[in-house]
Amino acid sequence: MKKFKSSFKVYYEDTDAGGVVYYANYLKFIERARTEAISSLDFTNSNLKENHGIFIIVKSCNLNFIKPSRLEDNLDIFSEIMDVKNVSLKMKQDIFINDNLIFTADIHLATINKNGKLTKMPEKLKEQLTK
Repeated sequence: MKKFKSSFKVYYEDTDAGGVVYYANYLKFIERARTEAISSLDFTNSNLKENHGIFIIVKSCNLNFIKPSRLEDNLDIFSEIMDVKNVSLKMKQDIFINDNLIFTADIHLATINKNGKLTKMPEKLKEQLTK
């Protein structure tokens, strides 16, 4: 299935007092990478909300912190679609520094409507994710 790449630099605001990336910020990094992945398919979160009445939310995630990242590291985030269903999808996201794996995440996402009910994703999005 589809695989996407995003790159980000670690800024001072991402780190703790020791200059190491604060653990919760990895969730922000992979969220940004997922947003960029969806955007590369000509969808945006605001477009999905306004034109399709859906939101893509995290249902669950399994995180593995392998090595720390630090101030001014350049991160490469690879987001791979593993499975797509009518109302959900699963992704594997890996973060690398200079080809060294430092973090992995298995993410289960769901599509919901404004009332929080599971809702079928647009067929065009599903097609783009499974190409």
